Amino acid sequence: MRKRIFAVALVLILGMFCMSCGTKAPQRNTGKIKIGVTIYDQYDTFLTQLMECFVKEVGTEAELVVFNASQSQQTQNSQVKKMIEDGCDVICVNLVDRTDPTTVIDAAKKADVPIIFFNRELVEGDIGRWNRLFYVGADAAQSGTMEGELAADLCCRDTGVDKNGDGKIQYVVLEGEAGHQDAIVRCEYSVDALVRAGVEVDRLGSAIANWNRAQAQTKTTQFIESNNGIELVMSNNDDMALGAIDAYEASGIDRDNWPVFFGIDGTDVGLAAVRDGLLSGTVYNDKEGQAGAMSRLALTLARGGSIEDIADEYDVTEGKYIRLPYAKVTLENVEEYLGR
Repeated sequence: MRKRIFAVALVLILGMFCMSCGTKAPQRNTGKIKIGVTIYDQYDTFLTQLMECFVKEVGTEAELVVFNASQSQQTQNSQVKKMIEDGCDVICVNLVDRTDPTTVIDAAKKADVPIIFFNRELVEGDIGRWNRLFYVGADAAQSGTMEGELAADLCCRDTGVDKNGDGKIQYVVLEGEAGHQDAIVRCEYSVDALVRAGVEVDRLGSAIANWNRAQAQTKTTQFIESNNGIELVMSNNDDMALGAIDAYEASGIDRDNWPVFFGIDGTDVGLAAVRDGLLSGTVYNDKEGQAGAMSRLALTLARGGSIEDIADEYDVTEGKYIRLPYAKVTLENVEEYLGR
């Protein structure tokens, strides 16, 4: 029911959105707090669930408007300007292009409206361009390390993972997005953790699937057609891991000859796949914690406070960042995370 309510609300909000081409002066909200949000893509599974949590956290404490940038930075820039003109007290931005926040930052700075970037971390130098820019998310390196440790643990415990018995694990990597900080770091740290644990590996290939299940299925099908000796699939998120599983289900290959699959994010469908034995493990990205931190920070800033005012509740670093920890999820503990 919560998902349906959020989906309907988002459609209504998007339906009401109309771009203004004029130079309307910002009208600051003098009544109820107004929080604006723009997300890079409403079809991202983890992001959708994060926003459901955020809507619940904000509740009736503020008016909330949410826009979908549909993977266009130009559209997102216009949305930010529109929210400033409409009197938003704080704007939360899930960047389309983490390397191109200049228009967003300049517009917010000119209007003195604080920005909370979330989930997609902007380049480090950019967040220092103004003292009212913040980030709420998680440490991508930790997620990659945990995924690699999960895979290493299974490889060391179960000799059956090495199906060809050559003493090495033949693996492929499904990458989230070209140039995306989390994708870059998750790829690097997951493999490093696997190797540090003493697992000998043989990389068969990698492919960018843009966090998308259907794209991952297509890329994995190509892997299968070119090399059917894959023993491990490391994916930057659950949706792509599930896309890889879809490819094997469609291939007709006997399940006993499938590789093992690992994902990141702990989405509802990802956790269900762990429970059902399709995913060997995932790394839980604390959407509830991030939504809570973003809500607390947004409301605090809107009321004239600072990020340090919530430092007793969250680990604040450099006066800019709030990062929530990840957690490893396997069949043994998946029930703790299902239904959160």
